[in-house]
Amino acid sequence: MKDLIAISQRKEPADFILRNARVADVFSLTWRSADIVVAAGKIVAIDSHGQYEARHQEDAEGRYVIPGLMDSHIHIESSMLTPEQFSRILLPHGITSVVTDPHEIANVAGAAGLQYMLDAAKKAELDIYYMLPSSVPATAFEHAGAVMKAEDLAPFIEEGRVLGIAEVMDFPAVLAGQEDMLKKIKLGHDRQMIVDGHGAGLSPSQITGYRAAGIHTDHECISAEEARERVEQGMYVLIREGSAAKNLKDVLPAVNSYNARRFAFCTDDKHLDEIIQEGTINHAVALAIKEGVEPLQAIQMATLNAAECYRLYHQGALAPGYIADFVMLEGLETMKPAAVWKNGRKVAETGEMLTKSPAAVEVPANILHSVRLPELSAADLALPMKGTRANIIEVIPNQIVTKKLQADVDVVDGYFKPCIEKDYLKIAVFERHHLLHTKSTAIVHGLGLQEGAIATTIAHDSHNAIVVGTNDEDMLMALRALEQINGGLVVVKDGKVLAQMALPVGGIMTNIGARQAEQQLQEVHKALHIIHPTCHFHLFLTLSFLSLPVIPLLKLTDTGLFDVEEFKHIPVDASL
Repeated sequence: MKDLIAISQRKEPADFILRNARVADVFSLTWRSADIVVAAGKIVAIDSHGQYEARHQEDAEGRYVIPGLMDSHIHIESSMLTPEQFSRILLPHGITSVVTDPHEIANVAGAAGLQYMLDAAKKAELDIYYMLPSSVPATAFEHAGAVMKAEDLAPFIEEGRVLGIAEVMDFPAVLAGQEDMLKKIKLGHDRQMIVDGHGAGLSPSQITGYRAAGIHTDHECISAEEARERVEQGMYVLIREGSAAKNLKDVLPAVNSYNARRFAFCTDDKHLDEIIQEGTINHAVALAIKEGVEPLQAIQMATLNAAECYRLYHQGALAPGYIADFVMLEGLETMKPAAVWKNGRKVAETGEMLTKSPAAVEVPANILHSVRLPELSAADLALPMKGTRANIIEVIPNQIVTKKLQADVDVVDGYFKPCIEKDYLKIAVFERHHLLHTKSTAIVHGLGLQEGAIATTIAHDSHNAIVVGTNDEDMLMALRALEQINGGLVVVKDGKVLAQMALPVGGIMTNIGARQAEQQLQEVHKALHIIHPTCHFHLFLTLSFLSLPVIPLLKLTDTGLFDVEEFKHIPVDASL
């Protein structure tokens, strides 16, 4: 502190100065021509008069410089990368910190998975903050790899990077005052921490119940009306723009100059290929600017708002006393970074990292071998029907919500038969953690496969094996391939595996480098276009959400077809 004070008073030289920058003031929403003065990883001064000296300096040549961007809610596991590799594809896009919920790996491996993510984050070059998962499993209507109660979370609450309790998904448990759920929420409140919400489809009255429980945020808004309802009740709304759920354009009309401080941006779930191609929060800010939001307002939402929402009062702005995380832009509208500084050190330039990849944390053996499927046959995929009328999951492209469709389907000898022409495909979920032999089969419309099958062990949030296809033989082949590679993504046609990507870390992440992983994912996408030439949305990510029973409207778990609105299982056969 003594040294920083001396540097601030120009008695000692600073470590670094970025001169001639056009600096974003996110407090007053103005631009300032100034030098950014840095020492010991912190900003010492924003100097408009060129009064400071430093050991090193660089000329911004009048380019825009903004605070490091923050993703206010993301699941690292959805990038399919470990935290160390995830960090290295995010920083070049100007994202210097994230708030993450590790409930994907916790649903697979419980406390061991959570500890692994915390350990791996210490090796990452960006700031990774954690919310402790409240939903392992998401509901009692499915089988996950683990169960985590309040007492299981308690040992992690004092970890330095833990900010609170992650998205509370089981809203009936909250509204009914279920004891274990309230204990988890209280675990956060007792330490004045944040509790995140998950208010998909909730009415204003139900949101009032969430607020009574002290739930602070929601990232599930899909309309401006929903966003206004939550802001009116004092919540922060995290506007989501990910791979499967693209809600920014629909939610953005709720933002105005009076309420903008209650909004931030998040991605929730985004695959590594899209992150490498377009980034995350930088992409959301660019879209918001394109949609008419004043640039500094959009930047404020992505920096100061997110930091203050999570009580990270040392981040999110370019001002004395703040961490020296900043981004020099090539252009304001595109939000394309020319260079990125983390803790006052330049770590990326022109889209590439300047630092060496850190040594990875060793993954525990039990996490690397988490896929256990029983011997399967065509009988395990059979879907008996007494009539022809069926309850069908209807996919909405670029959304994770679905519709509930009732229609007549093809039935042969008392069993459902997929129909490519009508796009009625068979979908199945198999428990894959403990050999419980639980499984279910249903019908899905809107995925559009023309042949073959696809399968994955990324199936939110319990991450069982999920498969969809045009015929049973290819579906079985895809499931067998999944087990052989210890989880991942598989594309099958005519009894042959066209492409696969192994995700051995819990069946949801790879332990190879980001660029190699991207190449493997590209091969999977090429294979997808063979069996679905006209696909215009993220097929695998969409499939992975068809098993999540807390997102409306109709989903499939390993225990059956689930109506989220009624919050109970229903038969596939609508005549029953």
